[in-house]
Amino acid sequence: MSQFAINLIFVLGSFAIYIGIAIWARAGSTKEFYVAGGGVNPVMNGMATAADWMSAASFISMAGLIAAGGYANSTYLMGWTGGYVLLAMLLAPYLRKFGKFTVPDFIGDRFYSSGARLVAVACLIIASVTYVIGQMTGAGVAFSRFLEVDSNTGLMIAAVVVFAYAVLGGMKGITYTQVAQYIVLIIAYTIPAVFISLQLTGNFLPPLGLFGTHVESGVPLLQKLDEIVRELGFQDYTADVSNKLNMVLFTLSLMIGTAGLPHVIIRFFTVPKVADARWSAGWALVFIALLYLTAPAVASMARLNLLNTIYPAGPTADAIQYAERPDWIKNWEKTGLIKFEDKNNDGRIQHYNDAPAFAEKAAERGWAGNELTVNNDILVLANPEIANLPGWVLGLIAAGGLAAALSTAAGLLLAISSAVSHDLIKGSINPNISEKGELLAARISMAVAIVVATWLGMNPPGFAAQVVALAFGIAAASIFPALMMGIFSKRVNNSGAIAGMLAGLLSTVIYIFLYLGWFFIPGTATFANTPDNWLFGISPLSFGAVGAMINFAVAFAVSSVTAAPPQRVQDLVESVRYPRGAGKAVDH
Repeated sequence: MSQFAINLIFVLGSFAIYIGIAIWARAGSTKEFYVAGGGVNPVMNGMATAADWMSAASFISMAGLIAAGGYANSTYLMGWTGGYVLLAMLLAPYLRKFGKFTVPDFIGDRFYSSGARLVAVACLIIASVTYVIGQMTGAGVAFSRFLEVDSNTGLMIAAVVVFAYAVLGGMKGITYTQVAQYIVLIIAYTIPAVFISLQLTGNFLPPLGLFGTHVESGVPLLQKLDEIVRELGFQDYTADVSNKLNMVLFTLSLMIGTAGLPHVIIRFFTVPKVADARWSAGWALVFIALLYLTAPAVASMARLNLLNTIYPAGPTADAIQYAERPDWIKNWEKTGLIKFEDKNNDGRIQHYNDAPAFAEKAAERGWAGNELTVNNDILVLANPEIANLPGWVLGLIAAGGLAAALSTAAGLLLAISSAVSHDLIKGSINPNISEKGELLAARISMAVAIVVATWLGMNPPGFAAQVVALAFGIAAASIFPALMMGIFSKRVNNSGAIAGMLAGLLSTVIYIFLYLGWFFIPGTATFANTPDNWLFGISPLSFGAVGAMINFAVAFAVSSVTAAPPQRVQDLVESVRYPRGAGKAVDH
C-alpha cells in the first residue's frame, strides 16, 4: 500500500469520527451550543480542554521553534505551560462560579457597562481571529504534505470539516470531538517520539532520552548536538540567554496572554459545578503534560536527525549531494517548505549559519552561503520520515497534526461566534431575540467566521509571520487584566476597566506595529525591527506584559478618582471570589 493511501486512511478515518460525533451531539439549544448544556464530566472536559489548549502551535510549531533556537526558545514551553496554570488557579473556578456563557458576559456584568462588554467583544474577536489564522495555516501545512495537495486546497478541506462539526454541534459537538482529537494527537505525538528516542539513545521515554547518551557517539545527546551546531556556526543548543529582562517579559507575555485567550476559558463553563471546574483544570494539566514533557526531546532529536542527514560523516566533512538527497526532502520540497539553492555550484547541500561571525570559516570550506531553507513548522511532521519510521506512523502523525489544528480552530471559532451572537447581538443590539433566533445567529456567525479565517489563511496579511504575537499581546494587555481586576478587586469600576483595556490594547498594538517594522519609522529608510531600536531593549513579542501593566495602572488610577462600583456589584465580586468548593454555579 502506498504512503498516500495510508495517510488517506488515517486522515479520512479521523474526520469520519469527528463528523459522526457532531451529528450525534448536535446542539438543540443555546446552552448546548455555548456550554454543551453545562453537564460535561470533569475528566472528559479536561481532555477536551487539553486538545483545545494544544493547538497547531503546540503540536507543530513549538518543537520546531525549540529545535531552531534551543534553550533560548524554551520560553514558549514555559510561557504556555505557565499560562495554563494561571488560568486554572486564578480564573477558571471564579468565572465558573459567575455562571455565564462568555468572557464579555462576565466583563459586561461585573463592570455594569455595555461599553465594557463591547470593548471586550472587540478584543476577543481581534485576538481570536489573528490566532485562528495560525491554526488554519497549520492545517494547510499538514494537508499539503500528507494528502499531496496545495496548501489552499488543504485549507478548504479543513474549513469544510470544521464547518461540519462545529456549526452543527456547537460546544456540545466540539467538546466530544475534542476528546477524540486529544486521543489522536497525543498518540500521534508520543509514538514517533518513543521510536526516535529508542533509535538515538536506547531509552523509550523521550524526556529521559533527552538527557541520555547518544548511542552512536557515546556522549550525552545534548553535548553531541552542541558540537554539531557549533561547527556549523550556530549558537550552542544549550546556550544561555543574554537578555534576561526580555526573556522574563516574553515568558510573562505568553503566560498572561494565553490565560486571557477566551477559547479555553469558555471550556470551564461546561461543567456542572465549581468543584468540577477545578477538577477539569487538574485533569487538563495532566493531559497537557504528556505532550509538553515530550516536546523538548522531540525538538532536539529532530534537529540532530536533520543535521545528521545532511552531514552523515559529521559537520566538518562533505555534505550529501543534492542529487542523492533522501525522499523526505524531495517530498517536502513539493510543498515549498524546504528550498535548496546551490550557491557555490558544487552540487552539495551546505546548511549552516551564514552570519558574519562565521563567514571566514565558511569561506575556508568553500561555502558561499546557506543553501537549504527549512521551515521550522515541518520538523515535527517530517521527523518520522527523517528517522525512516514505518508508513503507519507517518499516517498517524498526519492525523495528529490535523487534530491539533482543527481542535483549537473550532474552539476559537466558537468563541468568536459566541461573542457576536450572545454578547453583541443579544447583549447590545437585540436583547429580546428568541432562543431559536440566537441559535441561528450563532450558527451563521460561526459560518462567517470560518469563511473569514479560511480567506485570511489563504491571503495572510503582511505581518502573518508575527500574527500570533499580536494575538497573545492583545489578550495579555486587554482581557487578562480585566478578568483579574473583575475577580479580585471590588474598587475597580466601569470607567477604570474601559480605560485600562483601551490603554493596554492601544499601547500594545502600536508598539507591535511600529517595532516589528510593519510601518516605517518617520525620517528613516530602515525598518525598526532591531534590538537597537526597541524601547529599553524590549522586543515587540514581549510587549504584551508591559501592556498589561499599563492596563492595571490606568484602571486603578481612573477608578481611584471616580465613583466606587454600586454595592450590588461589590457583593457580586464577593460571591464570585469565594467559590466555596462544590457549590453549584449561581447565575447573576
